[in-house]
Amino acid sequence: MKKWKALLILALAVVLAMAGCGKKDKDKEEEAVEESAPAMQPAMVIQDSPAPQPAPVEETPAAPVEEADVPPAGMVANQLSGEWIDESIQNQRPIAVMVDDETKALPHFGITSADVVYEMMNSTQNDGVTRFMALVKDWGNLQQFGSIRSTRPTNLRIAPEWNAVLCHDGGPFWNENFYKNPYVERFSGTFSRVDNGKPREFTEYILPGDLEKNFKNAGFSTTYNDYYRGDHWVFASRNNPNTLDQYGSATSCTKVSLPFHHNNPWMEYDAAEGVYKYFQYGKPEVDAGNGNKQLSFKNVFLERAKMEKLDDHGYMMYYPCDSENSERIGYYLTNGKCIKVTWSKMDDLTPTKFYDENGAEIRINVGKTYIGLIRNEEWENIAFE
Repeated sequence: MKKWKALLILALAVVLAMAGCGKKDKDKEEEAVEESAPAMQPAMVIQDSPAPQPAPVEETPAAPVEEADVPPAGMVANQLSGEWIDESIQNQRPIAVMVDDETKALPHFGITSADVVYEMMNSTQNDGVTRFMALVKDWGNLQQFGSIRSTRPTNLRIAPEWNAVLCHDGGPFWNENFYKNPYVERFSGTFSRVDNGKPREFTEYILPGDLEKNFKNAGFSTTYNDYYRGDHWVFASRNNPNTLDQYGSATSCTKVSLPFHHNNPWMEYDAAEGVYKYFQYGKPEVDAGNGNKQLSFKNVFLERAKMEKLDDHGYMMYYPCDSENSERIGYYLTNGKCIKVTWSKMDDLTPTKFYDENGAEIRINVGKTYIGLIRNEEWENIAFE
């Protein structure tokens, strides 16, 4: 009996030993699998010479980031000119200032601060005297701007497409129906007077603090409101400007004379500065508020539009929308060249758009823009050189 007990104990020990060995072998297998996991890649083949490789595919290089188009820290592109402005005023509404252009009102102050300048006849009398409507985005830095005069219905229909607040001093009763439009916001006769030795009508200017006071008193938003319909322009890159060389129909244009017979204005292209410089009354148009710097533009649009005489006192208006014009044609000048364009504006709030001969929207160059409204009867009298 003792002998059988001894044999049973010995057999049990053998079984336990074998089980322990099996566990150790299993642990080693699992360890081996874990260690070999990173090697689950195609086996490296050792050859006497390198295996032939396919020719590398040449990738199309990514377009380089153009340094000039990257805004400096804290800056954004001005929607009106493409130039850099402080990001804090990105959504600030522009103002549209009615600027007198009679010789008695000269010199102008602040006009070179404008991002966009419209010129159009203001009266059918006095050889069709013109008036400027100057749009300014960064109006908080203006020191003196004007002088300021009355508005016309045309301006009350164009300023809203920029969501701009119109700055003027009165106007004819023809304006009354346009004043009622909810999207027309304006300041009239609420600016500072400057004693410049001239009659009172030539002494009103925007001075520091005037606009802030007006916005507060009127309760108007200083930022874009619900009537804003979006930006006007598609800007070309600073390092790849629109030279107009892509158009076979482009013609050289180093001078353009406009058929405004009171001030007889013209613009000459300055190749060194890359801008069209503005002249009127036989001399350069200068800004007395900016060191007598000459008014100049990177982009020039001339827009043919229907004009109507409203009465015998000289009051008139242009019709700036599609439905009012049978032929919406124009010109675009930049970099010493000119092309024919077409234009479109659906209503008072819709931005005016300009299109090339292929129907594509014009890419304008970064810089200031001049827009001249030319009535049908004078369209053929534009002179190009």
